[in-house]
Amino acid sequence: MTHVTAAGGGRLAVREAGPADAPPVVLVHGWAQTGAVWDLPGYRTYAVDLRGHGESDDFGDYRDSAQWAADVKAVLDHTGPATLVGWSYGGLVITDYLRVHGTENVTALVFVSAITEIGRGRPGGQTGAVMRAALPDAITDDAAMVAFCRAMAPALPEETVGELTATAVATSHKVRGELFRRDVGSADVLKAVDVPTLVVHGTQDEVVAPAAAEYSAALIPGAELSLYPDTAHAPFLERPALFSSDLKRVVR
Repeated sequence: MTHVTAAGGGRLAVREAGPADAPPVVLVHGWAQTGAVWDLPGYRTYAVDLRGHGESDDFGDYRDSAQWAADVKAVLDHTGPATLVGWSYGGLVITDYLRVHGTENVTALVFVSAITEIGRGRPGGQTGAVMRAALPDAITDDAAMVAFCRAMAPALPEETVGELTATAVATSHKVRGELFRRDVGSADVLKAVDVPTLVVHGTQDEVVAPAAAEYSAALIPGAELSLYPDTAHAPFLERPALFSSDLKRVVR
């Protein structure tokens, strides 16, 4: 575990793993999770805990795209040029970075069951039945959060679901809520992407609708859309071999 300092002085925890000479990959987790969710052998991985999550500080304005962009920049300043991989809400955080900095220090992008927009009527943030059922209760009700974690990827082993649930419940109610109090469109940002991009999504995802992935892939020039059959909201956990194979095509 190392730490980087973001704009405003808050510290972000970064889990570093893998050989120093392997391709660098920065991993950005989803809502109410941490960098511990990732396990990608074969790469030099930098799995960040987003502000207010895990071992990172709780600081700043969670509704400001520029502050999320600054957080990603702080990690990339530490790693140097890298592939950015964002799961679920992590896709929106990566899009915040692109909004401010473009593809500076980015060699490739991978969006995994990700949103790239948020707010009522935003096509890049379309949700499924599991997410709609969870909100708003899961923001402040831990029992509702437990139910959400169990439903988001039902085929995962019980141990994995338990780990995801414990992490989610440990995330403060404040942070859980602040992440949804945003209204952000990203069409122009996505159209300006100029690095190889892979969009991965499970066809059975009921947290982020597959239509959100189709929207993003259609706007990003040259993006590849990889839909995983019989897969829910965590393709990298549910189909690790397939995800690893896909990742090899874009990581530089």
